[in-house]
Amino acid sequence: MADGLDTIDQDLAQRLDALDHRVGELEDINAIRRLHWAYGYYIDFNQPENVAQLFAEDGVVVFLSGEYVGHAGVLRLYGDWIAGRFTGGRPGPVDGLLLDHFQMQDIITVAPDRKSAKGRFRGMLFGGWHDDFQDTREEMMPQQFMEAGIYENDYVRENGVWKIKRLDYMMQWQSNYEEGWAHTTSHLQPATRTFPDDPLGPDRLLPESEHRPTWPYRRDVPMHFAHPRFGALLAGAERS
Repeated sequence: MADGLDTIDQDLAQRLDALDHRVGELEDINAIRRLHWAYGYYIDFNQPENVAQLFAEDGVVVFLSGEYVGHAGVLRLYGDWIAGRFTGGRPGPVDGLLLDHFQMQDIITVAPDRKSAKGRFRGMLFGGWHDDFQDTREEMMPQQFMEAGIYENDYVRENGVWKIKRLDYMMQWQSNYEEGWAHTTSHLQPATRTFPDDPLGPDRLLPESEHRPTWPYRRDVPMHFAHPRFGALLAGAERS
């Protein structure tokens, strides 16, 4: 009888452990989703300091064939480069400026030890300046534009809090609103120089084999997850 009770207790303990792990995974997924959505809101309003705090100490942003490394690199990209370009460095919202980033279609995979995770998101951007505020716009920027891209990100738990380890954004298309994507060549082109040679440039460039031309050219964005039914057979080898 005692042996039977011991077996029941062991089975119950295993089930409770599995349930606790699953609940923890769901909490992790929600925390990572919230983290990435918060990132979208902060870049909407050009708040680079808040963006930087979402990243791990050694976090990396991959953007336009370059890697911006650490909080200094993140601030250079979202502060000096992006906020400088769109708002003259002022935090938003800025009158007359639309810069809305929509984050959607997330698929998040938490590692078995719950210390790291991967996430895939689709981002869409609608941007532009109102007629009454044209004097604040850089000449190289279209007045109204649209953009979409895919993120394949890495996340890490740092001091008990989920942070972005590597935010990898692959632009899929970009267009002026009036002409549409069929008649637009992207106004953003891949990086060719690094910091400090380019004061706004990335810390390092991607290898030539990973160079990312922008619209109308496209590159595959490998999925970190296996096909839900057929596994790696259709999805390709999973990333390490």
